[in-house]
Formats: sequence, structure tokens, C-alpha cells
Amino acid sequence: MAHHAVPSGYGALITRLNRFPQGAPPSELLYQILSMLLSEKEASLVALLPIKPFTADKAAKAWKLDPKSAQNILDQLADRAILVDIEQNGETLYCLPPPMAGFFEFSLMRLRNDVNQKVLSELYYQYINVEEDFIRALFVDGETSLGRVFVQEQALPERVGLHVFDYERASEVILTAKGIGISMCYCRHKMAHMQRACDAPRDICMTFNTTASSLTRHGFARSVNTSECLEFLHAAYENNLVQFGENVRRGVNFICNCCGCCCEAMLAIRRFGLVHPIHSNFIAQISEAECTGCDLCSSVCPVEAVALERPDGSSGEKPGTARVDEKMCLGCGVCVRNCPAGALRLEPRTERVLTPLDTTHRTVLMAIERGTLPDLVFDNQVLLSHRALAAVLGVILRLPPLKRAMANRQLKSRYLESLLKRTPH
Repeated sequence: MAHHAVPSGYGALITRLNRFPQGAPPSELLYQILSMLLSEKEASLVALLPIKPFTADKAAKAWKLDPKSAQNILDQLADRAILVDIEQNGETLYCLPPPMAGFFEFSLMRLRNDVNQKVLSELYYQYINVEEDFIRALFVDGETSLGRVFVQEQALPERVGLHVFDYERASEVILTAKGIGISMCYCRHKMAHMQRACDAPRDICMTFNTTASSLTRHGFARSVNTSECLEFLHAAYENNLVQFGENVRRGVNFICNCCGCCCEAMLAIRRFGLVHPIHSNFIAQISEAECTGCDLCSSVCPVEAVALERPDGSSGEKPGTARVDEKMCLGCGVCVRNCPAGALRLEPRTERVLTPLDTTHRTVLMAIERGTLPDLVFDNQVLLSHRALAAVLGVILRLPPLKRAMANRQLKSRYLESLLKRTPH
């Protein structure tokens, strides 16, 4: 972007996006994407919005507009899924989601005529799949990931099934969701415009709770009931798709059903390796005695974590034995379900992955690790008594000592330091 003059409205929006832990590194491609999704005037207005959910009155004050005009602009942006609108206690709150999982994806989750989706897909492909900065920042920077893999429950033997927590089961997310939406898969839709899409189902992207309510209200998803969504989950299993969902224990907002050839998370793992775990708490293990060397497991693994090791022996021996790269294995269970000899099984990992409690917990962890905690805490100059700030500080006070020390160093706050000293370790 150093060689291009970006209009001030888009430049301000790019700066605003990067105040959030899931940002968008500056790029000429990013400017082109944003200019397709918003006018420069809209970009300049969105750049003034808080990070945390806000009311129309708060937007009106930030924009110096009357409340009715502000409300109209907010509703127009929500109708294009740039903003998410949330109905809470009889009041409408608005929130600017991050680019991913957020408004990048929403723009391709249905067919639409107001945006040239082919051109947009080509820009996304260049920005995400060719340039490395965005996808590296999303999946490599920091220890806490945006998403995690759900184990395929059908692949678990009964003796292991007892070790699966409810939050590790995609079926439990579906059964407990307060609203479910089904949309077109952003990744395969994008790749279709690039002539690179596979034939896996496209209308299978799942959103839940407040996100589903907003997307269905504006036509970016269609509402389905619990039994219908469980049928979609079964179809995903049958098509060897991996369930990659929000990295939280409570209030999961999305589960993507990912293929290895189109989906961003799977491509990032294959591109960069598993620097920070997004796998389940299980790992595939192989019985060499039972393995027939059919190589089916390696053909279905979405991240190429299974490979056939061929012996140097005589032609009379079996063609080889499957091997699992434990650092790459997602623990999804796709290979286990496809092994005709029953030589593969899922076993609990010796060290469990820490899954944040909820979106606030995850966002705070990501902000600490990425150095954006001050932006999150002092967003829009909120008061210390503000309930959103209280929630953020509450998370910080419950963190392990090392993370709390990192938070205090970033904030350099005597107030926070005194709170930390009064909180037992």
C-alpha cells in the first residue's frame, strides 16, 4: 500500500479494523475489497464505531448525526451484513464483526447482484491465498486461535466417548443453540469463481445464536430447526468435511464444514504447519498389524497428516503402512471413519487444548497476545464502570499469572495493577 494513495475514509477504516485482535494487514488488495463493499463515506463512518456492541444513539453521537439518520445508515449496513444487529432486552445493538470470521465471509454467503462476486472472489483469493500477511496473522500470530476442530463423534469408540466434553461435540452446539442459520460456504463459493472448487456441498455453513438471528433476518442465511441442522451435520460427515467452529466453550456462533482444497483454515495448516493448535483433544493412531496399506486414509485427510510409508522389501509384501504426523493431525476422525480395515482409532491427547470460555474470554486472550489490549479496554473512551469494560477486566483477573502480567505491561495501568495485587493467584 506504500505505492498507492488510499482515500482517507478507507485508510481510517483499515486502521479501525486493526484495533481489533482479528485485523486485516494493510494492502492495496484490502483497499480494493473494502471499496467494493462500502462507499468511502460509509467507510469513514464505520471507522468511528466502537469495537464493542453499541446502540444507534451512540453511533449518532460519534457521527454527529440525528438519531433517525444514524439508525437508517446502521440498518442499511446491517442489511448488507457489514454490521451485525443484535436484539437484546428489547433494544437493538450493532457490532462491526472482524473481517474473518465476519463480513468478508458474509459477502459470499448468498448469491447477490449488488456486488460483483466474481471480482470480489478474485480479490479475496489474492489477499488471502496468495499474499501471506492476512492468513498468517489470523492463524499463526499468537497462541489463541479464532477456531478449533470438533471431533467427529461417529469416529469415537465408546470407551473414549466418555472423555468428550459437551463443548467438543458439534451436535451439542446444535442442540443447545438459540437459533440456527444455514448459508452458502464462503470458501467453496469463492473457489468456484476461481474455477478451483470441489464438489462438496456448498449450502452447509452453520451459524448460531445472535449471529444466526442477524444473518437470517437479512437474508444471508435461512433459518432451520435442530433436526434439520443435525441432518446437515450428518451430510458433512458423509462428505468427509471437517467441523471447524468458534474457539469457545459457551455460545459458539459458527461451525464451518471444511474441505481440504478450498477452506482457509485447512489451507493455512497445510501452508504453515500447526504452529498453534486448532486440533481437537484427540489424535489418530494406527495399528500397523491391521493396516492393509490401502492408502484411503491419506486420500481423505484434509491436511495431509497421514501418508503411506512404503517398505523397501520384496514385491510380495503389502504396499506400505500408514503413518500419522502427530504435529499436523487435526484429531477430526475423518481418516478413522474411512479406514475399511479398522486399523485407525482416535485416542485422547496427553495434553488438552485450552478452549476459552466465551467470545469475550477469547477476544481478550487474542488481544493480549497480539498487543491490542489497550484498544479493547479503552475502546471509544468507555468509563471504568461500563459493563463491557468490567467484563474485559473480569477476564484479565481470572487469567494465569503470566497472561495477567502481559496484560498489565500493555495497559501500564495503576488501577489494573492494584486489582491484580488484590486478586489471589
